[in-house]
Amino acid sequence: MITGHDGVSGAHFAFTDRWGGVSAAPYDELNLGGAVGDDPGAVRANRARVAEALGLDPSAVVWMNQVHGRDVAVVDGPWGTGEVPCADAVVTTRRGLALAVLTADCVPVLLADPAAGVAAAAHAGRPGLVAGVVPAAVEAMVRLGADPARTVARIGPAVCGRCYEVPEEMRAEVAAVVPEAHATTRRGTPAVDVAAGVRAQLARLGIPAPPPQPVCTLESADHYSYRRERTTGRLAGYVWLAGDGAAGAAEAGGGA
Repeated sequence: MITGHDGVSGAHFAFTDRWGGVSAAPYDELNLGGAVGDDPGAVRANRARVAEALGLDPSAVVWMNQVHGRDVAVVDGPWGTGEVPCADAVVTTRRGLALAVLTADCVPVLLADPAAGVAAAAHAGRPGLVAGVVPAAVEAMVRLGADPARTVARIGPAVCGRCYEVPEEMRAEVAAVVPEAHATTRRGTPAVDVAAGVRAQLARLGIPAPPPQPVCTLESADHYSYRRERTTGRLAGYVWLAGDGAAGAAEAGGGA
């Protein structure tokens, strides 16, 4: 269920795999995405299971309506019962409030400056990498008092550069913005390495490099992959700052 969960000086980071939930095929088992066609009751049950495993209140988790852009939402509690706004990064200064990002090949990026009390989660696919969603999230964190040199970063399971084949024109377009994302598949065809691009963007922002992520979602049967399965579930990455517990009682909704 939880493939990685670690804490650093009051910041907590966690990533899920696809097992340990109640969703039926093709979303089996631990789909956490609320907008992929799965039974909403199963998604709620899966989210509650993960929250319990992490010691979180399911009602104190903020999800996003992800659209592959660079918009950042600053929050101090769950969205409530209304429509969840479109955003691909979310930032908070509320301790005990968990931020979640959904992926199924894209790179989940989790950030925290525990000393400043600022955390962020970002959804970095190829379009978001080019649009600059990670720099936008970091800029929002800095405005709230975060120090890039003090910020801890984690990236989660994503499709690797050896598997993310794209047309040559697309690779050139991405590499023109983030040269480090230029990649080649095992067959020698053009590819994009989004995780390498994210790590390069973080480095240019002065954020210490996150630990390498060994899981390629396309290669791993334990993880969802849109490129492999098309109709499938979503993994989640969570970040939160240790603090005064639950933040709000309204249920969070949405998600891509």
